[in-house]
Amino acid sequence: MGKGDKKSTKGKRTIGSYGNSRNRKSIKARLKRVASVKVGAKPAVEAKPKKTARKKAE
Repeated sequence: MGKGDKKSTKGKRTIGSYGNSRNRKSIKARLKRVASVKVGAKPAVEAKPKKTARKKAE
């Protein structure tokens, strides 16, 4: 399974054909979803509190 394989997605990309493993509808839908997301807008990530080192048991 590689670039020469007509049934794999990678092979279809290389050859430039479409089919069950590389469906035009699914590709267009994925591109539409990505385009609808705002460019450069990243979700807010809260900073995690740092863990303090434990004291060694004596």
